[in-house]
Amino acid sequence: MPFDSTGKISFDHIYTEPDPRAFFGTLRPLDYDIPQQAKAYFAKLIDEYRAEADVKVPTVLDLGCSYGVNAALHRCDISMDRLYDHYRDGESLSRDELIARDRRMVEKLAVGDGVRFIGLDASAPALDYALAAGFIDDAIHADLESEDPTAEQRALLADVDIVISTGCVGYVTEKTLVRIARENRPWMAHFVLRMFSYGPVAESLAEFEYETTGVDGLFRQRRFASAGEQSQILDNLSVAGVDPRGLEADGRLYARLFVSRPNGAAGELASALNALPLRDQG
Repeated sequence: MPFDSTGKISFDHIYTEPDPRAFFGTLRPLDYDIPQQAKAYFAKLIDEYRAEADVKVPTVLDLGCSYGVNAALHRCDISMDRLYDHYRDGESLSRDELIARDRRMVEKLAVGDGVRFIGLDASAPALDYALAAGFIDDAIHADLESEDPTAEQRALLADVDIVISTGCVGYVTEKTLVRIARENRPWMAHFVLRMFSYGPVAESLAEFEYETTGVDGLFRQRRFASAGEQSQILDNLSVAGVDPRGLEADGRLYARLFVSRPNGAAGELASALNALPLRDQG
């Protein structure tokens, strides 16, 4: 498989299929787990926002949402393992049958905690599926790295209370985050691979009176897909001055969680997230 510009194996093809079976089938052997690692943190973030802002139904923008995985985990209160099994068991179904099955899952398992999800992604097929399955409520098909949002997209962004992501920052830069932030200055929580710096994002958001801080700990993303990928990433970490011993050197990619809030108080938010039970980092 080819490498992308960051040194990682390119999985572009699994994000442009008409349904998520290739996504889950390709990533399960690699123990792709960052959405599961993030789930409790996003739930706590939403609870903190709901309590502080007195908003019963906050709007959450999932940046780089692909097939709506983060929304599905939250909305149905299920695990990544269950989603992996769900799509493996649906291998013989048509796309329409798979969508109908997913909609039944949402109807059966939806926790009803009052969250509106908007997905933003450059992949139209992934967004179309996430909408059809009922994982997300609205979609923004855009590449905000290269262009400003349209008037219709700006109207959706103006309603956003919280922005989340699980791995797209580094490919997506401060250009995208600033274009989102200037519409409504939402809270943000981004899981960022250790080979990428969140500094440029934090510095750019500071111009909009955001404060940024990191949350304690490190979070598993997935296993390396090959020895060649691991070698390239270790080289990147060395250049960035990041010590991989006991982490990437042992075979997995790891991320950090950063929270950004307008008008200060990012430290208080990080403290609330730090109070969650210690996650498995193995």
